[in-house]
Amino acid sequence: MSHHATAACDGWDGSECEGTIHCPPRCPRFVDKRGARWTIRPAVAEDAAALAEMYEGFGTADRAQGLPPVTRNRRADWLDSMLADGSNVVAERNGELFGHAMYTPTDAARPELAVFVHPTMQGRGVGTELCRHVIADAASGGREGLELHVESGNRVARSVYRTVGFELADRRGDIRMTLDLDHPIATEVRLPPLAREGPSEPLPREPVPIEAGGSRVAGADD
Repeated sequence: MSHHATAACDGWDGSECEGTIHCPPRCPRFVDKRGARWTIRPAVAEDAAALAEMYEGFGTADRAQGLPPVTRNRRADWLDSMLADGSNVVAERNGELFGHAMYTPTDAARPELAVFVHPTMQGRGVGTELCRHVIADAASGGREGLELHVESGNRVARSVYRTVGFELADRRGDIRMTLDLDHPIATEVRLPPLAREGPSEPLPREPVPIEAGGSRVAGADD
């Protein structure tokens, strides 16, 4: 995905948008369940510092399968690896990053998906939207499918993954889920807003800004 592909599109009411050949695999405009406006865009190397800051808000209970790593140095190495070897997207709001998702390695036929949302931004649909962007990117990149691992007790994350088309593949230890990219959802997530949603009323604004602080979760739980 090209970071610059989003620059020409600055409108927020996408209800009449039919898309163009210059659009990324999925429209970067996203309005969450509270009416807040987000940009979901490809990550770039310069995002490493902001992502490291975002992950500072993740506590022990917020990690899944040991990610993000606990120590600052290990997190930095992990981020460098993900940005170098994976296909990454970030959720940006008012110039701050609150979500990160990727598939890796990019040359695998069936790479692994991972998604993380800052604890203060849970329950707004950001994790679900990040998943859809990764699916759209993987399908556009010619991947055959995606897989992921989720802890068996994380029912909310499992529900999100089922919502975006993943199915149970293996229950031994952590649950493994897979999505074949010939699934109809891989086409649906790449449709322009008008085709996906139809005409709608102008999007609302969020009345009260949300402070970023505190910690709770890792993984897709909204």
